[in-house]
Amino acid sequence: MYQADNIICSVDEVQMLECAQISAGRSAQAMMEDAGCAAFQLLRQRWPHADRILVYCGGGNNGGDGYVLARLASVSGFTVNVVALSPPSTPEAQEALERAQAVGISPKRHSRRLLEDTDVVVDALLGIGVQGTLREPYALVISEINEFGPGRLAIDVPSGLSADSGAVETDAVNADLTITFIRHKRGMVTGFGPNHCGRVVLEDLNVAQGVLGGEGLSTPWGYRMSRNWVEGALPRRPASAHKGIAGALLVIGGGIGMAGAPVLAGRAALRSGVGRVTIACHPDSQTAAAARSPELMVAALRTPGELKDLLARSNAVVIGPGLGQDTWAQEVYLTVRDYDIPKVFDADALNLLAAGPVGVSRAVLTPHPGEAGRLGQMDAGKVQRNRPAVAEMLAAQLADVCVLKGAGTLVAQAQKPTLVCDRGHPGMATAGMGDVLSGVIGALIAQGLSGYEAAGAGVWIHAVAGERAGKRGGRIGLLATDLEPHLLELRTAMDSAGMRNGR
Repeated sequence: MYQADNIICSVDEVQMLECAQISAGRSAQAMMEDAGCAAFQLLRQRWPHADRILVYCGGGNNGGDGYVLARLASVSGFTVNVVALSPPSTPEAQEALERAQAVGISPKRHSRRLLEDTDVVVDALLGIGVQGTLREPYALVISEINEFGPGRLAIDVPSGLSADSGAVETDAVNADLTITFIRHKRGMVTGFGPNHCGRVVLEDLNVAQGVLGGEGLSTPWGYRMSRNWVEGALPRRPASAHKGIAGALLVIGGGIGMAGAPVLAGRAALRSGVGRVTIACHPDSQTAAAARSPELMVAALRTPGELKDLLARSNAVVIGPGLGQDTWAQEVYLTVRDYDIPKVFDADALNLLAAGPVGVSRAVLTPHPGEAGRLGQMDAGKVQRNRPAVAEMLAAQLADVCVLKGAGTLVAQAQKPTLVCDRGHPGMATAGMGDVLSGVIGALIAQGLSGYEAAGAGVWIHAVAGERAGKRGGRIGLLATDLEPHLLELRTAMDSAGMRNGR
């Protein structure tokens, strides 16, 4: 059973949970009071020296949460100002406003002066209800909150951010801290969500997970991966192990002038526990690839028959790093595409698939937004505005599993909860990082994990290795090879933990 903090829901699922609570006898007003109180307590913890609070309220129940916070702050001795951009549109929000007015709070008009004369700005404007382009005055107010506001607390979801997709059509509040209710929303953990949410704190309002089943929803939309989940998924290395039982991975790539990419993937695979890695590359790249790492076997591919012999001796294949898209690459790609073996498609293999989209059996796709756009025949911007839907679509139409890379990497497979990775480091935005990830995933598949488990565990391990490598520097300048010692450390530590726990 996943803890509530690792469960990620769509907006519809969150609303189902809330409605189920109300149907069970808990009033919407009581839940609003609990939400506003939790937000106020979090504000006091985060900004213990704040005296002046400015609360922006919209017309829905998100605005009602803001009125509750404002009332509690006022009776606690804070100087409180409230700006209401819309009149209350629900009975609960209207009651919350009236209770705030009863303690002397009177909504004011928005002004920059108010923003400049406060310690903390509370965003209770739109919550999970935002759809499409912001209308005025919301767009202007959000822009000025970002420009002039000091500390910023968002209630439930930063206004302007789609809670379902992570898209921002116009602008969104750049929160320092977001308190979200009931469950994490998928738009907060992928796309532009991480840019706007700041630190996220979940207040589940004592909503039980069992309600999902009671409403006919067997599982939520997705789960945030954790170390415990990854440890439980990884294969274990017995004391009597030899390389023959640890899997054999074939990495195909290294077209003319691109010998380095498959070597990055192959070395990452070895660090991730696979027993044997063979690089299959263009004949012109064989010498360069062989010289880079003596632990890797390197074979020159001249004919499809040679490739089939290598495939027959492998447990899984990674294709794409440095592959190219010339005639040689196309012949290699077609042979692998139609061969019955677990496969990871990366880089140019994805571009070749995009040129002639077909469903590929037993495949894990690892696109970045640009590659995903080519696969789905859309631009990268549309991918970023619809990341959950795009990942699910590609997994359903083209492969078993799609790993949509980027902030909040998604691992999607039809009929399974989507896995979300909220780990990683900005410095990982460099050439070669994707090659390393494909090698890690391929290694785990070769060791016996399903594509779904290998993709999830591989993404998490890769991201955490990047975090550890990034601690020695700033937000730029990481090399793909910097991850290698941390891949080994993580894999070794998690294998030991699994043995201690009897898994």
